[in-house]
Amino acid sequence: MTDRFLWVLDTNTLISRLLVPDGTAAKAVDHALACGVLLVSEATMNELIDVLDRPKFDPYIALADRPEFIRHLGGISRVVTIVRTVQACRDPKDNKFLDVALAGGAQAIISGDRDLLALDPFHGIRIVSPVVFMEGLQPRTLW
Repeated sequence: MTDRFLWVLDTNTLISRLLVPDGTAAKAVDHALACGVLLVSEATMNELIDVLDRPKFDPYIALADRPEFIRHLGGISRVVTIVRTVQACRDPKDNKFLDVALAGGAQAIISGDRDLLALDPFHGIRIVSPVVFMEGLQPRTLW
């Protein structure tokens, strides 16, 4: 058992970290990583890679920064093996984040996605926006 908190950060939160380095999502990501461990799966990392590869981000995120960001996350994340999948979210593409949270024993999913936020709490796992996460700041106040 670890004394660190276990988090899942969805793709939109991580992309927001890159797009607005001084924004609330960036602060939430940085705080979550400072006080806990990021849980990921092959599916969540692949989605992040695919989304970062979209040309619409070219004016905002330097091409050279994208693989570095992925390498950095890969180096500080705990990869979770998914043994059971769920079909609970209105948007089926978001179920992968629930799968990671359940398999890894996460305390919370930090997301700006309304389809995920609508499920809070999910099997005892809080699903909170970056704003709510930062308002709680002390992780124990979130649950």
